[in-house]
Amino acid sequence: MPRKPLSVLSTLDPVLRDTAIFGLVIDRPGLVVLRHDIVDGGIRRVVVDAGGVIEDLLVPLAHACLSCSVREDAVPTLERLAADPRWDAVLLALPVSAESLPVVRALNDLRGLRLARVLTVIDGSTAQDDLLGDDLLVERGIALTEDDGRAVAEAAAAQLGHADLVVVEGAIDPVGSDLLDHLRAADSGRVAGLAALSVDAVVAGTHDRTAGERRLDPLAVAPRPQAPTAHGVWTLDLRSDRPLHPERLVADVHRLGDTPFRSRGHFWVPSRPDSICVWDGAGHQLSLGAMGHWGGREPATRLVITGIGPGRHELVAAFEDVLLTAEEYGEGMHAWLGRADVLEPWLGERSGV
Repeated sequence: MPRKPLSVLSTLDPVLRDTAIFGLVIDRPGLVVLRHDIVDGGIRRVVVDAGGVIEDLLVPLAHACLSCSVREDAVPTLERLAADPRWDAVLLALPVSAESLPVVRALNDLRGLRLARVLTVIDGSTAQDDLLGDDLLVERGIALTEDDGRAVAEAAAAQLGHADLVVVEGAIDPVGSDLLDHLRAADSGRVAGLAALSVDAVVAGTHDRTAGERRLDPLAVAPRPQAPTAHGVWTLDLRSDRPLHPERLVADVHRLGDTPFRSRGHFWVPSRPDSICVWDGAGHQLSLGAMGHWGGREPATRLVITGIGPGRHELVAAFEDVLLTAEEYGEGMHAWLGRADVLEPWLGERSGV
């Protein structure tokens, strides 16, 4: 028996999410939707199809990990819906502001289901502010929890970057449109408006998990046009085989990280030359971390930064200032042995050099 298609929907706006759900179930009566929301006391599970609400109940949190609890409720519920002959397709609508990649990772080998499209709905009228502004989710009232400190731009970038299909609802100006195209996955599709979104487009095909992981992989940032568009949107692709200087990075990080731009990539530092260091900036916030070791690969530094208007030349200068100079790099790494690691608060304790 063929497996039924399962699609995953993410948004930043509860109205857009419900509008998308309504349009899709009306378009295809055989579609059933599982929608989750985070509420006081647990998770609200709503199951709906073209006939209306089938289930609406509160699921107590299984443990402290909120995202784990959502996934643990979603998996058996999705399999139960897939086994019901009333429906031939399933849509999982994530809590507002939730990121799709961690959920998709948990949707392996579901009985009766195959993963179709991962889609996100963007409000065209607020696209610029959502992707480059400094609002916090908690300020918009869409944080997942009270201690969710993410910026709106961080959540938007994660949803947009992972999606197979991007739906732009409402009017979007040329600058926002160019920005969206610079930041969405190079192999994603784009649809103008929910009215143009059909269930066939949502359930067609199969989500490529490897490609989905690569879209947000800091080691595999897809190249983008370097020259500014006619409307002033640009992307810089800053590369070097040299590492970043830890002390200069700490001193000048505001020049690269506390900016109204979207930045991501990877780098290395001479104080821990075996570590792959991750860079992720959005909403005037910057996250630095470590993700394993270079192994047999040559260490490299690459930051991809997207923005609007002025600031490109200042970013190039800041990048060059934070790199080890050619002379410093030529002196080798042994000068850094035993040296204090000023990046330990961000990268964690180093395991060896």
